[in-house]
Amino acid sequence: MDLTPDLDTPSPARVYDYFLGGSHNFASDRALAARMEQAMPDIGHIMRANRSFLRRAVRTLVAAGTRQFLDLGSGIPTVGNVHEVAGQSAPDTVVAYVDVDPVAVNHSRRLLADDPRAVVLHADLTEPDTVLDDPTLRKAIDFEQPVAVLLVGVLHQLADDPAPIIAHYRDRLAPGSYLALSHASSEERPDALALRDTYNQGYANTARMTLRTRPEIERLFSGFTLVPPGLVQLPEWRPDWPVEPDKDPRRFATYCGVGQLS
Repeated sequence: MDLTPDLDTPSPARVYDYFLGGSHNFASDRALAARMEQAMPDIGHIMRANRSFLRRAVRTLVAAGTRQFLDLGSGIPTVGNVHEVAGQSAPDTVVAYVDVDPVAVNHSRRLLADDPRAVVLHADLTEPDTVLDDPTLRKAIDFEQPVAVLLVGVLHQLADDPAPIIAHYRDRLAPGSYLALSHASSEERPDALALRDTYNQGYANTARMTLRTRPEIERLFSGFTLVPPGLVQLPEWRPDWPVEPDKDPRRFATYCGVGQLS
């Protein structure tokens, strides 16, 4: 599979890296990020809140005994990656990162080259069997034991209904496994539609943003039981304490949650 990056075409992983303060992005990514900020000025704050949810979810799952993570659409390594967060309290945790972006994969492999408990796959998350049957993944992850599947900030990049894809992963997981996801929505913020249009124009045929309703997002947890506090806006999911309550969590326009497979 070709891992040569296209520097002239923006990438969702690299734009996300830019908003998180990373350095693995190019001029095309920064130009699109600027247009996205024009459409929704606090988009960077929302993306950082999304990253914060990922960290809190990982800490929660590690505390619950999870020691295997499958991070789908993992993006470019930045501070607070899954293996770093999990490893702080459970050094024996195994993490598999999966992304289709060559820059994300190359940087991940360089960063994790000497880490025996992390693997990186260059694969498309929309092809579950290709991902799950990858020999490298099968050596790292024991699917007879619970696995936490992470789909954080990636499903709204899929134009087609992601429910069948998630169901495919679910059906190959052991009981006690988890699903953690976040997904953008326009229900509470109409200007998210302007962001969607800017996003879709910027990525042309390489990516599409599809905003879904709360019921549509909750349906993605079919077969999983949502753990408290259920499906909520980003800052509402088990916030770090002490924390100043957000005056209007709806402005984050992103639902998130964690479900367990019984």
